[in-house]
Amino acid sequence: METYEILIIGGGPAAITIVKNLKGKKKTAIIRPEDHSMIYCAMPYAIEGILSLEKTLKKDKLVTDAGATLIRDSVTKVDFESKTVTTEKGNSYGYEKLIISTGANPILPPIEGTNLKNVMTFKTESDLRYIKSIVDNGLKEAVVIGAGAIGIELAQALNKVNVKTYLIDMASTILPNMMDEDMIVSAQKQLAESGVLLYLDNKVSSLKGSNYVEEIILEKGNIKFESEPLVVFAVGMKPNIDIFKNTKLELSKSGIVINNKMETNIPDVYAVGDCTEYKSAITGDVILGKLATNAVPMGRLLAKNLLGENRTYSGFYNGAATKVVDYFVGSTGLSEKAAKDKGYDIVVGKAKFTTTFPIMPFAKDVEIKLIVDKNTKKILGGQVVSGEPVTDKVDQITMAVQFGITIDKLTQFSYSSQPYQSFFPANNLLVHAAEQIVSQL
Repeated sequence: METYEILIIGGGPAAITIVKNLKGKKKTAIIRPEDHSMIYCAMPYAIEGILSLEKTLKKDKLVTDAGATLIRDSVTKVDFESKTVTTEKGNSYGYEKLIISTGANPILPPIEGTNLKNVMTFKTESDLRYIKSIVDNGLKEAVVIGAGAIGIELAQALNKVNVKTYLIDMASTILPNMMDEDMIVSAQKQLAESGVLLYLDNKVSSLKGSNYVEEIILEKGNIKFESEPLVVFAVGMKPNIDIFKNTKLELSKSGIVINNKMETNIPDVYAVGDCTEYKSAITGDVILGKLATNAVPMGRLLAKNLLGENRTYSGFYNGAATKVVDYFVGSTGLSEKAAKDKGYDIVVGKAKFTTTFPIMPFAKDVEIKLIVDKNTKKILGGQVVSGEPVTDKVDQITMAVQFGITIDKLTQFSYSSQPYQSFFPANNLLVHAAEQIVSQL
């Protein structure tokens, strides 16, 4: 039986990050059932035709060039006492330290009709290949249930390739966990104008049909189809931890319980990424944080600690971004609604300028919103909407939240300016929004 110093179950972003940071300094293997690791957030753009399907597939050499062994197999059992894992192919491997990085799977809700043809979720290579094949073969109608980032991006992709596309969500606005209503209303309007049929503030009760879905029954009305539609649920994720049920590994509904060093309750067993339960760095409450941008730093931290460092993880800030037709949108930390729901006494400030000097012919609007705790004057979160990419601005806000910068200090932020790249030197988005908040304190 082959034994490894470090054995990793799962081959997603966290696992790849670990082996790249270990750099072959320890005998390491990844056990991964999939043919390829995926660039998940690029999948809708392969359907849209912006890039080829093959470009969403990560190369195995990301693992092997880092000095790790890649084992294509599926783990069926872990014996924590003997420090061995057993696989679907009947193989056994020993470990000195085990890292669980099994990710999360999309939720298919327990409602009538989910067993009908073309009813599915969207996460895997086979999901992508299937949707692309039926689109290429003349798919006429599609429904995406869930207007989060995945649902928004998939609905737009299907709409772009001339599929009549419905988008359904229980919330009254799109991207309800990312953006407050006042910041998303223009993008939502443009999404509807682009042809995506929005059914918001509504809920799917059941799917009716004999083979394919013929009708979707909603709490408010219904949708009937004239063809054989695609129905995709994008309503959330659940941790992929079933093989650890009825073991001594501590689990919760939202994942494997870990501490701030990625350690589980079992010595020499660690967990990282979407399969774990962790907390908000802002509130200290357990929250969802199933993002690659959370999994990667968790993996990096664990790798550094395995090499002798002593780093700790503060928690999720959940900086994220997406694109809605011509609008780039993003957020981090708590939204205004989430902050109020948590009981914070908040002050909100906004700034709206242009992405370049406004005299430039290609200047586009950009708006920022900051949410501040009135008592501590610390920034709780923020949102950005722009005609240009926003991740740099989202990350600036995350840095302010993460390192406890008060709104008073943010008014003193020293910024740069250039006609192609910013507003006039006379003002800056963060500073202006901060000054607006200070004036209300």
